[in-house]
Amino acid sequence: MASQLEKNFQPRISYPAKRSKILIEVFLLESGHPEIYPLVLTTKTQEIFNCRIDEDITDEQPYKLINKEDIFEDLRNRAAVSDFHPVKKIIQEYPGNELLLVYDKDFKYGLNFYLIGTEEGKENYLNPPEVSEEQEEYKEYIPEDVYIYKPPVSKPWVSLGSEKEIEEESVTESTKQITYMISRKRSEFGAPIKFSDQNACSVKDAYIECTAYPDKNFTLKQLEKDVGMQVIPQIKDISTQTKWTYPKNATTQYYPREFSEEEKETLKQSKPLVDFLNNASISVEIALQQNEIMNTFIDDWKHLAEEEGTFGDKTDTHLKEYQSFTDLHSPMEKMITCVSWHPTIYGLIAVSVAVRLSFEDRVHFSGKLLLQPSLILFWSFSDPIHPQLMLESPDDIFCFKFCPSDPNIIAGGCINGQIVMWDITAHADRIENIKAGGSRSKKATLKPMFLLEPESNKEAMYIRHCAVSSIENGHKRVITDIHWLSDTFEINRMGSVFENRSGICCQLVTCSADCTICFWDIRPQKPLTPQTTEKKKEESIEIPFDVPSTFLHLDLSWKPLTKLRLSKGETSLDHCPTKISLNEDHLLCKTQDKMLAQSKTAKAEEMNPYHNLESGVANLLKPIDDFCTKFFVGTEEGEVIYTDWKMERDPETGRFMPKKPVNLHTIHDGIVHTIQRSPFYDDIILTVGGWNVAIWKESVTTGPLLQSCCAPKRYTSGHWSLTRPGVFYIGREDGYIDIWDLLEKTHEPAQSQNICITMITCIKPWIFSPKQQFIAIADYYGTLHILEIPWTLSRPSTNEMTSINHYFEREVKHLEYVEQRKKIREQEKKEMEQEMAKKKVKIYQKSKEQMEAELKMDYESYLELEKTVLINLGLIKVTEKGSYLDVM
Repeated sequence: MASQLEKNFQPRISYPAKRSKILIEVFLLESGHPEIYPLVLTTKTQEIFNCRIDEDITDEQPYKLINKEDIFEDLRNRAAVSDFHPVKKIIQEYPGNELLLVYDKDFKYGLNFYLIGTEEGKENYLNPPEVSEEQEEYKEYIPEDVYIYKPPVSKPWVSLGSEKEIEEESVTESTKQITYMISRKRSEFGAPIKFSDQNACSVKDAYIECTAYPDKNFTLKQLEKDVGMQVIPQIKDISTQTKWTYPKNATTQYYPREFSEEEKETLKQSKPLVDFLNNASISVEIALQQNEIMNTFIDDWKHLAEEEGTFGDKTDTHLKEYQSFTDLHSPMEKMITCVSWHPTIYGLIAVSVAVRLSFEDRVHFSGKLLLQPSLILFWSFSDPIHPQLMLESPDDIFCFKFCPSDPNIIAGGCINGQIVMWDITAHADRIENIKAGGSRSKKATLKPMFLLEPESNKEAMYIRHCAVSSIENGHKRVITDIHWLSDTFEINRMGSVFENRSGICCQLVTCSADCTICFWDIRPQKPLTPQTTEKKKEESIEIPFDVPSTFLHLDLSWKPLTKLRLSKGETSLDHCPTKISLNEDHLLCKTQDKMLAQSKTAKAEEMNPYHNLESGVANLLKPIDDFCTKFFVGTEEGEVIYTDWKMERDPETGRFMPKKPVNLHTIHDGIVHTIQRSPFYDDIILTVGGWNVAIWKESVTTGPLLQSCCAPKRYTSGHWSLTRPGVFYIGREDGYIDIWDLLEKTHEPAQSQNICITMITCIKPWIFSPKQQFIAIADYYGTLHILEIPWTLSRPSTNEMTSINHYFEREVKHLEYVEQRKKIREQEKKEMEQEMAKKKVKIYQKSKEQMEAELKMDYESYLELEKTVLINLGLIKVTEKGSYLDVM
């Protein structure tokens, strides 16, 4: 019986002590016995205190007196594991030396034992008051249903929450103190101030209205409310239907009317039948021929438009919540900075988290932050509470990417400017053996969460990094974006493109807020020469057993292969890149290449090429001709730059310098958070930043194909749909996600849906199967939301790719037309200015005689006008001879 009780109440034992105390206090408030404290005693505890059920404690003597010092000894030995830990405070305050422990056989108070915490209660239990014989006899005649009055007994005061009402009524300072810090350079003190005009038509300098919004931090909680009610008569609407109350069964029998043989012969030979058959035979033959040529039973309406399934209701067009992940073990408030689905293992997702602190707060709490680990968490659908793996890093990670050649290799960028490398090959079996039986097959189906059974004994594993870059030679500020270069090519220090000698992804590109773009190579810069055994012993470094030696040659000495700075032209300032997008041929993140990645992973398991990186360094470089080295860059100022990473020699200094940007457009009025190429069109790019969204075409240099109007809230992230060419998702700072469908609307989002109450930091869709897709949305409070994409947003419509392509072509023609009109208007303006200049020149070139003649003609016309006015007024009369006579 004791083992059965342990099995039933084992989940209660695993609760923390604080939660157990709260449950006991709630039980005492609900029950009428504040001196009784229910407990669960395991078999081991019963053996320690000699209170084993059915042996030491029986039905005749269901209690046990336990010495107070024995309980204290057990608490010192077993601490929080002791079954008496929830009532430790009660035992300490108990006045006596022995406590009464009673066996609750019928579970009257919910558990298998209960402890009496007062001397009065113990005496009442051990020595119950005697009942007189008269009361016993009278008790037999009292029926059980009759209520017997029991006078109230005075008891000690127990708090039921009245003191909270008093605290709520009291006035306390609730507003949070706001601190402003305004800084200025010492050299600017007393400097003259110059005001200048701004262009109101520019997006960057235009007026933006900051509308008021309710702040939840300053809302008043309504504690009391007066409500008035008015009684009105109840009204009912009743309708009736007359029913036939006398049903009657009736039957009818009939026979068909048939022609006789004589009538049939007469009808066959009749002229009207022959004429009808001759006239109708032609139409019947045509109908039979049409039936042979085409199917007359086909539904033409289905071929005129989409199927009815595409026009669903609200539940079919909105994202559905599937699961969410939150790190409950972190002592500090953190946000999610980057999200990435595992390329080959379905149902596994990795997120990087960072502390939610400003720069001033980071400096202030720098000592505490050193004690907190910076992690990348691996979450599995089979266990939403415990991470599968935790990758440690020297500082908070703001971006990371899986290696396309081997998903067990991960590269990440830190807030301090360092690049971190991990190798989780030794732990691959741990993350692969998920509830699908360890199979990575695409045919596996995701089960609902209540059908999955997470392994309770599986503890999270911390994995240390293999190598970090040199902090002196790398980036100086936070790394905002990182990409692996393709395994088909590599670049040298000058930016020239060559064939990849190793056959695997060995180079990365990063951008940082320090105005630099760096290219990195994970291979040794020079081939390693063989060393003697004595020299090896002298230079040997003790490597921890849990750290792979894959990138040991890079640790703390890794330098960038080449650095680029995007200059602003004539000034000495540089552009500050935040996101980059290389050509689609440079990246290996396509969804259709997942099976190729799986095959590469299988080969890597047999012989990992990353363990022998110096093998192909000595090979000769073969250049690749006609390779596009241009890429897009988004900056902190909202600029979208199209530039080249290839160096060119400066004719004046002779040094190799980065090329000037090919195009530069200031479209966004804030930092660019997303710049991504379409998975269906290699030359279509989506950019998200500030309050608007833009779509670009690589070959069009005049501007974006699509530029949205200002949104009600700032945009923080975005991503293309993986299956529909005209759909993309945009995250906002108020927790909403805007879903754009270019087939439905091009001037505004097709729909908006609320996901959370705070800013969305990252969006990543994922294809599980042709019938099921998910989208991962991370927020500022550190919660990862997994939502299921509906069928209407995941299944492309008929000829959608062709329709979207036609739309982009129309926008390109529209931009060309606008440019032509601009040129025409500029030409017309120049011609008008030239004509005005010619007229002015003609006026100044007149001779003195011409000017005197014009003045004389003007004077004569004035005299004629004067005479006409005087004649009309009757002041002058005209004589017969034609002379004028003055009346005055």
